[in-house]
Order: sequence, then structure tokens, then C-alpha cells
Amino acid sequence: MQGLKRFLIEDKNTHLEHLEDEIINNGTQGAKTSIEFLKSIKKMLQGGKGGSNVSVKWDGAPAIFAGTNPENGRFFVGTKSIFNATPKINYTVSDISRNHGGALADKLAVALKYLPSLGIKGVLQGDLLFTDDKKNAVVGGERSIVFTPNTITYAVPATSADMYDRIRAARIGIIFHTSYSGKTMKGLKASFGASVSGLKRNKNVFFDDARYKQAEDPGFSKGEEKRFDAIIRMAEGSAYKAGAFIDKIKKDQGPLSLGVQLKTFFNTYIRSGTKIGNAKVLANNFEVFFRDRLKKEIDGKKQEKTKEKYKEILEAGMKILRPNRQGLYFAIATYITLQTAKSLLLSKLNQIQSIGSFMRTSTGYKATSPEGYVAINKGNAVKLVDRLVFSRANFNVAKDWVRG
Repeated sequence: MQGLKRFLIEDKNTHLEHLEDEIINNGTQGAKTSIEFLKSIKKMLQGGKGGSNVSVKWDGAPAIFAGTNPENGRFFVGTKSIFNATPKINYTVSDISRNHGGALADKLAVALKYLPSLGIKGVLQGDLLFTDDKKNAVVGGERSIVFTPNTITYAVPATSADMYDRIRAARIGIIFHTSYSGKTMKGLKASFGASVSGLKRNKNVFFDDARYKQAEDPGFSKGEEKRFDAIIRMAEGSAYKAGAFIDKIKKDQGPLSLGVQLKTFFNTYIRSGTKIGNAKVLANNFEVFFRDRLKKEIDGKKQEKTKEKYKEILEAGMKILRPNRQGLYFAIATYITLQTAKSLLLSKLNQIQSIGSFMRTSTGYKATSPEGYVAINKGNAVKLVDRLVFSRANFNVAKDWVRG
């Protein structure tokens, strides 16, 4: 694979969309972008030039920002709140105590103590893996160090001597994935693909970058390639037939608009762990879902003027749905087909794991795949995640580090 290039994605790296959601967000252009991503990732896996650059999506938490404030030259640590209207930038432990609380404050204090030793140039963003919450456990019959920053438990067996020793000695672990540059904090620009080659090694800090390290030959067999290409052709065909409909629903981004509610509708299946499968059934179910959602809003309002507002939203949505039922069907069919193609790519990408990943269950640790990937192509980026496993878990997991 080519070295991970740096691409300007957005002013602040705070949110990435799922590949299949692009057809709802951006209509026919979003469908083209998603299909181009799928093709380019396949090209990368086959060793061809011009493929996507891919980074592993570590399930770390919280997101940590660290580096030098370009306005005053002082080292700081923080969370996404460094970009608030009133920024929470921490230069000292006193700043952390004032700006944050609970487990988050404790983790930031550890970051402030140890990350300056790395000699970070500019500003880096990373996913925190552990501070003082590492544990010893037997996983898969092997003595291991484990840590669970968010949903996934990562395990490093004692037989992986070098990494085991590095993590055992470290006071903090972090995976850097994004770099920032600019003359002011407010003007920082994000580029995916942070390099750690220039950072100073320190036994107290376990760190790495998020680049996907490809095996010699994880590509498709001829049969797999034939199947993948057939799925892509299906996606292209259904996207063409869905075009007029998805271009209509992308225009209105209000919280109760058709497009936003279609994403919400899909998320109800993900939360329950139900596969998104039959397009015909889903199309019928969505129409009922949309009507019920708006009627609930209408019934919950006391003032007639407010009721009328939501009645108008309902009627506007139904004016699009009624004559475009076939368009809705093909939009959902495209969504399903994109997910199918994505799953084939994930199965290939998942062949490489530097640290074992597991889900905690009532009976112990169950092996699982990495949390997902970020694909970058021609300045655009999307995330590739097995949503039935990880998005569902993330919807429900308790996160005591998010506040403050």
C-alpha cells in the first residue's frame, strides 16, 4: 500500500459519516462517492495504484488533542471542547480541574504529564487506549494485558513480548490519527494521516499511528472479485433508479425531514441488532414510521399554531413519499447493497490485527474484528464500520468520560 497521504478533510475532525449514509446525505453524488470509495478500497487491497488510503479506526476514548498552541507556544491537552465558542484548553492541572470533571479529568491529567515528552510538532488528535485502567487477564488461554477504553476490549498476550513489555511499562496509551496546522486555534485545519515517525520514544507512553498495515496478499480471489464487482453493478443500477428520490430528500436537513428520519429509521434496526434486509418490507415500514413520528409530535403539542407547523412537515414529507414509493424502494435497496459490498471489504481488511480485539460477554471474552476503518480518497473521507456489532454497542454503552 502506498504511504498514508495527508488529505484536508474538514476544518475540525469531529464527525465522519458511514459510507452507506452518503446516499441520504448527498443524493446521487453521495451514491457515486460511496461506489467510488468501494472500488478504490478494492484497488488498494489488490495492490493497485490510485486506491484509497485506509486507517484503522481504534475504539479508543476519549478523543485527545495535544500539542502546541500556535498563538502562545504553550503545550496543552484537551478534548473536542478546545473548539468550543469558549475553548477549554488545558495547560495545567488547575485548568483541567476547572474545565472538566470525573474520569475525563483524571485521564487528561495523565496525558498532560506524559505527552509533552513526545516532542509533538503542531497539534495531534488521537484515541486514548488506557491510563491506569490496564488489567491482567487470561484471554483465549493466554496470559494477557487487557484494556477497554470504550466498547472493545484489546488484549496483548505475553507471547507478543515486545508489545506486551511496552504496554506493561506505559502509563498511557494513545493512537494518533489526525494532525492539525494553522496560525490560530480557531483556524486549525485537520488532515487525516498523522505520522508518528518524528515523535520521541518514551517508556511511559505507548503510541502508534492508525495506518492500515497491509499483509502481502489479503486481496480478493477471482471468485470473490467477481462477486464483489456484481454487487457494485447492482448498487450502480439501484442508485440510478433511486436518483430523483434521493436528490429530493437531501435538500431538507431539518430534524424531522425525510432524509434525517430515514437515517433514524435505519438506526432503530441497528440498535435492536436487526439486519437491514428486505427492501420492500422496509419501504412500507418507513412510511408508517415517518407518519407515526410526526403524529407523535403533533399530538404532543398544545398550541394549534405549533400543531399546524408539524402537520405541514408531515404533509410535505408525504407529498414526496406518495408519488415516489419506487424511488424509496430503490434508495433502500441501494443502501442494503452498499452495506453488502462494505461487508466484503471489511472481511478482507480485518485479516490484519496488531492487537487482539474482543467483546466482553457474560461468559468471558469473545473475539471480534477491529472497530472499523476510515477510508480517504480524493480529499473525501468516510467510515467503514460493522454497524450491527459496533454501532449497536456504541448506542448502548455507558460512557463516563464524555462529560466535562
